[in-house]
Amino acid sequence: MSSIPFQNIDWNQVEAVRYEGTTGFAEWKTRSFPGLRIREVTYSAGYLADHWCQKGHFVHCLEGELVTEMENGESFVLKTGMSYVVSDELSSHRSVTSHGARILILDGDFLALT
Repeated sequence: MSSIPFQNIDWNQVEAVRYEGTTGFAEWKTRSFPGLRIREVTYSAGYLADHWCQKGHFVHCLEGELVTEMENGESFVLKTGMSYVVSDELSSHRSVTSHGARILILDGDFLALT
């Protein structure tokens, strides 16, 4: 990963981009750096992702409750203050939330399998 100089991110100043799910929607505020992407994502109530993801992530729940469903049938609940981490290509997962959630996601080169 390249060096990233010190900087503040005021998420209130980052434009949100809306992505429709199978149901509900997600709004992403994204900052990208060499080898690193940071997103603050807000999920609407009733959100169900429209795809299975195999990308690695560090996910931290800032507000609400998020269920991560695994393609193998398992599911894991993230409540406010909880996190999960997984490397690229180690699971097939998707996000679901009944009441909405706001999360912080970090992904990038550091999660690639070598």
